[in-house]
Amino acid sequence: MSEKTILVWFRNDLRIHDNEILLEATKRADKIVPVFCFDPRYFEETPYGTRRTGAIRGKFLIESVAALRKSLEQLGGGLIVRTGLPEEVLPEICSVYDVREVYHHREVASRETDISALVEEALWKKQINLKHFIGHTLYHKEDLPFPIKNIPNDFMTFRKKVERDSVVKPCFDTPSAITVPSGMEAGELPTLAELEIEGNQLESPSEIYVGGEQEGIIRMNAFLYEATNVKNKSGVQSSSRLSPWLSLGCLSAREVYWAVKKHRGPEGASDISKIIAELQWRDYFRFMLKKHGSAMLGEIGQDAGLSLEEKKKFDKWRSGHTGVILVDACMLELNASGYISDKCRQYVASFLVKDMSVSWRAGAAVFEEKSIDYSPASSWGNWAYIVGAGIMSTNRPINIKPEDISSELAIKNRLALLQGAKCA
Repeated sequence: MSEKTILVWFRNDLRIHDNEILLEATKRADKIVPVFCFDPRYFEETPYGTRRTGAIRGKFLIESVAALRKSLEQLGGGLIVRTGLPEEVLPEICSVYDVREVYHHREVASRETDISALVEEALWKKQINLKHFIGHTLYHKEDLPFPIKNIPNDFMTFRKKVERDSVVKPCFDTPSAITVPSGMEAGELPTLAELEIEGNQLESPSEIYVGGEQEGIIRMNAFLYEATNVKNKSGVQSSSRLSPWLSLGCLSAREVYWAVKKHRGPEGASDISKIIAELQWRDYFRFMLKKHGSAMLGEIGQDAGLSLEEKKKFDKWRSGHTGVILVDACMLELNASGYISDKCRQYVASFLVKDMSVSWRAGAAVFEEKSIDYSPASSWGNWAYIVGAGIMSTNRPINIKPEDISSELAIKNRLALLQGAKCA
């Protein structure tokens, strides 16, 4: 009887904990072939002079893939890394290792689903099955109290219904061992230069974010410990800042949820319970994108480009030179570290659209390039709220004030630097 080999295609699920495709593959196959592709389409230049992945975000991704490889090696396995189009790379690897089935987690944004369709078509020509799993959300869609087409467009209604009528499943087990084909050629991780990303975009950040599953778990545990045990809260960050690891799937939403439940205790009095609401927002935006597609943004989805005057204002905004000190502080922090809080993001996004009258798409391109926690569903959902169009037009408008974000520690540091520069 011949051995069965399954290829596990990693995308935005760069972890070994709570990973259904990895666990199922180890159960159903004699050997597995774990693969990650650095797809050139995610590093292209946009019409706004940005790249789909910038230096800081690219560095975070490379670190996360390297950490996944190390975790798989510790289980006796490994990770094949290739740079190229998955619809070309994956069938070639399948041929080398006699793979008859490929596992991957289903995505919802158009670019990701288009790539999945291309891969599925290429594999089908070789009579290889692409099996889809759902593993990016806190609530599994089969456990929702309504079908996707009937999900409420209002977040608070969505939240109340899922809290009352749905459940969060336990995390999947982590495989105890992984067997890969002998002599599997792992390949080298690409450098930023090989991905055509300019490394000189890297500055000296006020806070360094390191990619990878173990780093994400360390950050999660440290935040939960501080939030529940430190008596003087003045030095504790006001947000968990776990979104970078959640966006690449270095942390699973369920792992964070159950860790919060454990630290919060049975009475649920701790402030860390707001992390659960943040996870629910992530689910909500993802399900909205699944339900509505690009119509989620309504007519604002049309790209008319930038006029010369708009481009001048846009360049000032993206570089942190608008003259509005808090906006500039936020943008300099984003450029330096790859991260700003949701409140800061909403503030600068609103300023770009409502005060500078520049297309939201230009701002979205900057966030895609710079933000290490970028994900299409959350990004598009937040822009729809800010612009007040599409399915979000009936929701309460966002009204962020400077005092709402001036307490952010990283922003205060950057603000002090700016004020010093202006006084000099």
